[in-house]
Amino acid sequence: MNEQAPQQWNKFYLKDVSFKNLMTHRIFNVLIIANPYDAFMLEDDGRVDEKIFNEYTELGLRYPPTFTQVSTMVEASEVLSTTSIDLVICMPGNADNDAFTVARAVKREFPDIPCVVLTPFSHGITQRIMNEDLSIFEYVFCWLGNTNLILSIIKLIEDKMNLEHDIDEAGVQMILLVEDSIRFYSSILPNLYSYILTQSQSFATEALNSHTATLRMRGRPKVVLARTYEEAMDYFVRFPENILGVISDCRFPKGGVKDSEAGLKLLSEFHRRAPFLPLIMESSETENAEKAEKLGFRFIDKNSKKMNIDLRNVMAEHMGFGDLIFRDPKTHEEIRRIRNLKELQDNIFSIPNDSMLYHLSRNHVSRWLCARAIFPVSEFLKTVTLEKLRDVDQHRQIIFDAIVQYRHMKNVGTVAVFKRDRFDAYSHFARIGDGSLGGKGRGLAFLDNIIKTHPEFNEFEGVKVSIPKTVVLCTDVFDQFMDNNNLYQLALSDAPDEEILQAFIKAQLPDQFIDDFKTFFEAIRHPIAIRSSSLLEDSHYQPFAGIYSTYMIPYLDDKDEMLRMLAAAIKSVYASVYFKDSKAYMTATRNVIDQEKMAVILQEVVGKQYGDHFYPNFSGVLRSINYYPLGYEKSEEGIASLALGLGKYIVDGGQTLRVSPYHPTQVLQTSDMEIALRQTQTQFYALDMKRVGVDFKVDDGFNILKLKVKDAENDGALNFIASTYDANDRVIRDGLYDGGRKIVSFNGVLRHGVFPLPELLKLSMHNGADSMRRPVEIEFACTLNDDRTGEFYLLQIRPIVDSKQVLDQDIMTIPDDKCLLRSHNSLGHGVSDDIVDVVYVKTDENFTASDNPVVAMEVERINKKFLADGKNYVLVGPGRWGSSDSWLGVPVKWPHISAAKLIVETTLKNYSVDPSQGTHFFQNLTSFGVGYFTIDENKGMGFFRKEILDAMPAVEETPHVRHVRFSKPLHIMMDGMKQEGLVICDTEDAKGNDAR
Repeated sequence: MNEQAPQQWNKFYLKDVSFKNLMTHRIFNVLIIANPYDAFMLEDDGRVDEKIFNEYTELGLRYPPTFTQVSTMVEASEVLSTTSIDLVICMPGNADNDAFTVARAVKREFPDIPCVVLTPFSHGITQRIMNEDLSIFEYVFCWLGNTNLILSIIKLIEDKMNLEHDIDEAGVQMILLVEDSIRFYSSILPNLYSYILTQSQSFATEALNSHTATLRMRGRPKVVLARTYEEAMDYFVRFPENILGVISDCRFPKGGVKDSEAGLKLLSEFHRRAPFLPLIMESSETENAEKAEKLGFRFIDKNSKKMNIDLRNVMAEHMGFGDLIFRDPKTHEEIRRIRNLKELQDNIFSIPNDSMLYHLSRNHVSRWLCARAIFPVSEFLKTVTLEKLRDVDQHRQIIFDAIVQYRHMKNVGTVAVFKRDRFDAYSHFARIGDGSLGGKGRGLAFLDNIIKTHPEFNEFEGVKVSIPKTVVLCTDVFDQFMDNNNLYQLALSDAPDEEILQAFIKAQLPDQFIDDFKTFFEAIRHPIAIRSSSLLEDSHYQPFAGIYSTYMIPYLDDKDEMLRMLAAAIKSVYASVYFKDSKAYMTATRNVIDQEKMAVILQEVVGKQYGDHFYPNFSGVLRSINYYPLGYEKSEEGIASLALGLGKYIVDGGQTLRVSPYHPTQVLQTSDMEIALRQTQTQFYALDMKRVGVDFKVDDGFNILKLKVKDAENDGALNFIASTYDANDRVIRDGLYDGGRKIVSFNGVLRHGVFPLPELLKLSMHNGADSMRRPVEIEFACTLNDDRTGEFYLLQIRPIVDSKQVLDQDIMTIPDDKCLLRSHNSLGHGVSDDIVDVVYVKTDENFTASDNPVVAMEVERINKKFLADGKNYVLVGPGRWGSSDSWLGVPVKWPHISAAKLIVETTLKNYSVDPSQGTHFFQNLTSFGVGYFTIDENKGMGFFRKEILDAMPAVEETPHVRHVRFSKPLHIMMDGMKQEGLVICDTEDAKGNDAR
């Protein structure tokens, strides 16, 4: 039987509940038909809609109904004909009690609208009701002027409307009330609903924020009223697994006849079919007490003045309401009181065996979870009974594991409110404060939700995909800090960065967060990244990434020292808003700095500790658009940059491995041994775990170490991501071998399927771009284990918004006669209109490829002048730029042409070379955003109007190269998705230059 649990786990447990899909049928508009006296009393005693609204508010309920009151059937007909009414309540009429007459008239004219009759209680009315056909009305209630009854009526009808759907959708529970006495159920229902709704407010605290708390209340147990034996049995047969408990009278109709023992018979049958179902009998005939208790039912005396209190106490103990109390089965003394799910998780292993056995055998734990709307765990535990699993300790472990899984499932994709008594190692994402999460914070929450809504992320065996554990200090904490310390005057001044930083570090954070931070330390037990998350960062409409600071601090056993470091880091991030570069960027982007507000992300650093260093096996940046596709690559397939160690190495422009997720085995940098030795990573970043103190610098990398790949080899961190260069055989072998230089090739995860990185990158890219409805850039990090398992963490998502890459015009619509050159095979994306210079190779009848080495020297000399002036130019020439074979093109190296903003390869009639696609300079092209065009006029693939340049005077001319300058900037446009590129020039400008 022990093998059964894991199978049932997947079947039941992993199905989450969406509370927003519950209670979808509501009563919004109520028509009350009352005589003038009752209408006046409703008004004078406090408007009924105001009282109901207040009751809804006090109980945390949403969508209170609105009420319309009329006094006659004529008025009622007019309202019903012109307004959407969900419920009609007919209240007592005149002396002849025409409430029933009015109600029948409503049903004749509007048969589909639910109608309830409220009648006063008297002997005469009782006699009349006995002779009335009440079947056409939903319910008849006894009216004693208590507006709580109206709330109960609305809830009872809503429960009935939603019962079947909500049970099918989520496994919602119900309390079955079997009672035919109008007077009694009119009295008990308001008290029953008051208790259940108050309890639902309590269990809503299991929710992670106020929004989900409100939604969780939709999962409260429903109340179902049955008035005959057959009606009650029908509910039991239809929903046998969803009855939380039964409260039954003893005398009510069975087989169409009043039966004085119908309740005993009904509960006996229920007990036979469901031995653990809580059964409560209530009766005014005290002789039924002994009968009920003899059969094992709890008894409530209707005549008791504290009947409602007795009922609540019995429901709390047997239906799972209130706290879960573990008792000694012999003495019935309380052993442990459990108030919430986390307390159950924390205490499950410390409860004595005999108590555990007692409560498990009676399904108390499962029922308590049901009453708190924790359906997935409850549903699962129902299937793992002691009859199937005769091992109390294993049962404890299953309960513990189920709670952990459930809490993880509910945490993912939800921004919880941080609570010290709830945040632990199984918590995920929480906020401190009520302000904004900021740009990065919103991006993280969005990523978390993407992971939750796409379960395919976590379908790879041995791989966990998530965001790191995160707490966000919202922007209102920033406001409080700035105001309390009077920092705005200095912050907005022209004071040096260091002065601003020191002033911020000396300022005080609110003391109220000290215990929160210490709780966070205990929960993550990892180094912490303190990241900026301003309102403007990662904006959908403007570039604003990498402007503010991110600091990291090591994890220490000394929590007070760690607290001092954390406080200094938070204040340093706040200060970075007002550093010189930030202010300059604000001005450049036309933002107002005093409107900027900063949230701060506290997040576990992904990685492992190696001695005094801490870093992940690799980090990366993924873009859903590839503006430099090579070979079989397509722009829409995206591109990733991978690097050993912390991702700061990538952001700082370090040597990374460029790979397309769709072509992981075709990596340019590892396609040739010489390129691999020259263009793969030789250094990486790691957090210095020894650097302790509050001496924070303006440079947020002050405690980041730059190490050599050899250090990672010594740490044992290169497994599956490195190859070994064999100098003797001059070959690179996949894997780690003694001796030989280690090449960071990532071949284990890209070529040999050690870890499903390409698949994870594709999922991240497509789900991220689809969810954001635009191209995205995603940062990630990964830890790999020796057993080929690992954790893949998504760290940040932002839309690709680069002012230099905004192309708002279809370049295919621009006519050729406006262009200096056009390419149908280009790399790069964006617009540039700040270049006036073109350097091109003279290709007259005297051109010969044998001169290419000399051409390289002449171009290098011109390039140096541009570097000295800090300017850029367009470079055009035949063949492959950078070819090592001078017969195929000009053999320049990158430093010789590094000031070129656009490089163009052309063909001649007698000199046609296959295009290189800029592979020789590819890393530099992508790093610096340089365009690379290929034009093959022999095949009609674009054109180059060299005659325009030939007609212009030269700024400089050598035997093989000309440099010309336009008086107005050239307009360079590149469409990286279509591989189309062109350069627009003002031909009149060229003529003017010629004339001069």
